[in-house]
Amino acid sequence: MSFLDRLKLDLPVVQAPMAGVSTPLLAARVSEAGALGSIGVGAVDAAAARAMIAEVRERTARTFNVNLFVHRPATPEPAREAAWLAWLAPLFAEFGASPPTVLREIYRSFADDPDMLAMLLEVAPPVVSFHFGLPGPDVIEALRARGVYTIATATSLDEARRIAAGGVDAIVAQGIEAGGHRGMFDPDAHDDALGTVALTRLLVRETPLPVIAAGGIMDGAGIAAALDLGAVAAQLGTAFIACPESAASDAYRAALTGEGGYHTVLTSLISGRPARALANRFTALEAQRAGGRPPDYPIAYDAGKALHAAAAATGEHGFGAHWAGQGAPLARALPAGELVRVLGEELAACRR
Repeated sequence: MSFLDRLKLDLPVVQAPMAGVSTPLLAARVSEAGALGSIGVGAVDAAAARAMIAEVRERTARTFNVNLFVHRPATPEPAREAAWLAWLAPLFAEFGASPPTVLREIYRSFADDPDMLAMLLEVAPPVVSFHFGLPGPDVIEALRARGVYTIATATSLDEARRIAAGGVDAIVAQGIEAGGHRGMFDPDAHDDALGTVALTRLLVRETPLPVIAAGGIMDGAGIAAALDLGAVAAQLGTAFIACPESAASDAYRAALTGEGGYHTVLTSLISGRPARALANRFTALEAQRAGGRPPDYPIAYDAGKALHAAAAATGEHGFGAHWAGQGAPLARALPAGELVRVLGEELAACRR
């Protein structure tokens, strides 16, 4: 059975579950239009995730995806964290604020969240996807036993092979062009920074699983190209940020259409893990950072969010986590269902 038939999709389009942007309404509208809508629950607890899943189900009976963060738990290093806060202190002072005295691990990894697993096994969403790594094979098997289709992100052939060996159903090939966090299993490992084209072809040829291409794809022509590479579908994230159903702030939407969209930056400054964002005042600090590195993800994100809040309170939005891929200038501010319809028409035109 093909990927589209298995998930009952009309179009080979997956809406990326960008945490902080994707909403139950956005996911439902995408699914209703015949693509695979997604919600990201990596930044919430099991109770909030349950409520989000319930809301999607209230809005659509079609297939949707629930995405989880399976990151390596952070290693607290008080000296490193203190040094990081000291480096950021002048920026906080610019906005009349002080940095936090202590940084917290604000997001719990699914690898260490039995409550989230219990909830997922109970409610059994149609699709569950993993970012930053994989849970144990027992977890994957338990989800599949409940009829859940599983997907995991790979940025390299090695990660893809681990995904295939782990019993997952499909792979997202995340090229370096993609917005948001790199799905690298080990953020300290060397990153070959493979682009979407090369990575997709590599995984199609070298792994037995369906491959979903991701990174820089914004329109029907990009989807057609991904399919020609052998992918079963294309995953689009930045393309949906401007949709009215997304949770992007007005400042985020304005930045998406501004000069920063033409100069996205891969940075670890904001969260502690490599992530591609619209160029702004925060990303510009990447070139100024003298040695040292941010605390582990998501501890560093606690500082980044606090700095953004202090700056935004004064009307400065240049420190936001405005994740976006290299295709940002191609974004269109359309309702989600309309965008999916247009993508389908563009894809059909390319196929003709």
